Amino acid sequence: MRRQPVLVYDGDCAFCTSSVRFAERRLRPHCAATPWQFTDLEKLGISRRRAEHEVLWVTPTGSVHGGAQAVAKLLLSADRGWPVVGALLTLPPVRWVAHGVYRLIAHNRHRMPGGTAACALPSSAARKQP
Repeated sequence: MRRQPVLVYDGDCAFCTSSVRFAERRLRPHCAATPWQFTDLEKLGISRRRAEHEVLWVTPTGSVHGGAQAVAKLLLSADRGWPVVGALLTLPPVRWVAHGVYRLIAHNRHRMPGGTAACALPSSAARKQP
């Protein structure tokens, strides 16, 4: 069994990679961060489709949290005051707003600072393929 959570992100997306590197430097979360492209997804119990769609937080016991709730878990594991922000992201109605903001950013990550065309989420047709 793993001893720490794993944050799984899109390593082909410059915006995603920059965001994770920023979090590692500034927030100092207690987790292992790894691109899904270099991860044994099956061993973590997650599908490629889901890994392409959102950032994922996988607990040592195998629970999987995606999107804004993965970000909340990352913040809950961080140093200083960040766990308070993470806790807020888990509570309604903040949780609902966080989900909407996460989806908006995820669908437009290729337009975000540092983003490139490679950052765009797969099209619906591409997501149907294994």
